[in-house]
Amino acid sequence: MLQNTSGKPLDTHQKALSINLDNRRYGTFAEIGAGQEVVRWFFRVGGAAGTIAKSMSAYDMQVSDAIYGRAKRYVCRERLQAMLDQEHALNLERLTDIRGETSTFFAFADTVKARGYKGGSECHGWMGIKFQAHPRDDDSQIIIHVRMLDNEMALQQEALGIVGVNLVYAAFNYHHEPELLVDSLLDGLSTSRIEIDMIEFSGIAFRRVDNRLMSLKLVELGLSGAAMFAANGEVLQPSEFLYKKPILVERGSFRPVCNVNLDMLNCAHEKFSQLPDVKGKEVAQIMEITMRNLKAEGEIDRRDFLARADVMAACGMNVLISDYFEYYRLGAYLARCTNEHIGVVMGAASLRELFDEKYYTTLDGGILESFGRLFKNDLKIYCYPLRDRDTDELLTCETLNIKPELQKLYRYLLERDGISDLDNYNPDCLGIFSRDVLRKIGDCDPSWETMVPPPVAKVIKERKFFDYQCPDDDSCAVT
Repeated sequence: MLQNTSGKPLDTHQKALSINLDNRRYGTFAEIGAGQEVVRWFFRVGGAAGTIAKSMSAYDMQVSDAIYGRAKRYVCRERLQAMLDQEHALNLERLTDIRGETSTFFAFADTVKARGYKGGSECHGWMGIKFQAHPRDDDSQIIIHVRMLDNEMALQQEALGIVGVNLVYAAFNYHHEPELLVDSLLDGLSTSRIEIDMIEFSGIAFRRVDNRLMSLKLVELGLSGAAMFAANGEVLQPSEFLYKKPILVERGSFRPVCNVNLDMLNCAHEKFSQLPDVKGKEVAQIMEITMRNLKAEGEIDRRDFLARADVMAACGMNVLISDYFEYYRLGAYLARCTNEHIGVVMGAASLRELFDEKYYTTLDGGILESFGRLFKNDLKIYCYPLRDRDTDELLTCETLNIKPELQKLYRYLLERDGISDLDNYNPDCLGIFSRDVLRKIGDCDPSWETMVPPPVAKVIKERKFFDYQCPDDDSCAVT
């Protein structure tokens, strides 16, 4: 990271000035929503004529539509992309012949909903930069989604300006080190002021970047409590993807995805989709991994993380990485993304653990407060049975052993239908556990292939995931 003469990282003023004094950088700032908070820094520090070809703000909806085309919403990724494409194309068209040999052109844009005069709903925005890393280079692009957490409009505007300067500076100076780039986005800020819950790299400078790892980095650094990507690896902004959708989520290690994991989701989906307020609606199904799970053996193993992501992708699943170990925190986060019903599917052993009071010692109201938060928004838990290997007993909601002092609370949640049994399970899946599958993979016992979906077996064998080292014989042939 570049530093000033005192050895400290450059502050916002120094970053903006260094860009203004770099005669290679030349481009446009287009900002909608909270004022021209980013470009203001470049005007303020001096030397802006060397950097800014144009600065604009199309506040009026009709004017904005006339310039960038119509959009369903004005604070959305679609609008941001239209702004970046339009402004960058104009720079190339108007300026390449004149200074294309020595200049790298860029377009910075943001579309933001900051706190209004009367307060209002969530304050958030889309921000991005489309740029050339070198003169006459093909385009590269970074897009982020931010949530502004300050309570005062002036503070939100200040934070927005700082993160915007950080993004522009990082694009020019750290495009060859994307992890350092991500780490620098909150220079001069804190996570109590700005949250970045989505980042996407694209274009020639980032052709080797795996955006799933960058999503993981956001959560690992604490820039966001959660990040999300689709089965095809496309990063998703959770509140936009989940907007007005019922959500069904399964938490697990998914190391690897087993038949039981899919049976749990399928059984829960069958029940969940028949709820009166859910019936006929598209349900967003998610597999969630917590940071605690990923760090179970110390530092995060990125190869292991990508292996899990790839086996989930083989099942066509959307993936959520979260730092919300407590289920009530996960429930609150999902409720922020949608006003529709939320379902959580878990095994009977996980449900029993949910009633362990050691997880709630930091709450003033203890376990009662945790369940009050968890079920606040009509969240519903679906319990998948567990067959006890020692007694062959089937553990369900009705037979689960809960401490006597919590029995009344447990019965209350059952009777109000906050917790429901899944009785539509496949009995063949009850004896499948991921730890057994991993052991069989390591032992080259081919029976593991019958315990996972065929696409999962295929990708594990082709890419040698989870230390797969089976010799090339007929018993281990890809099916």
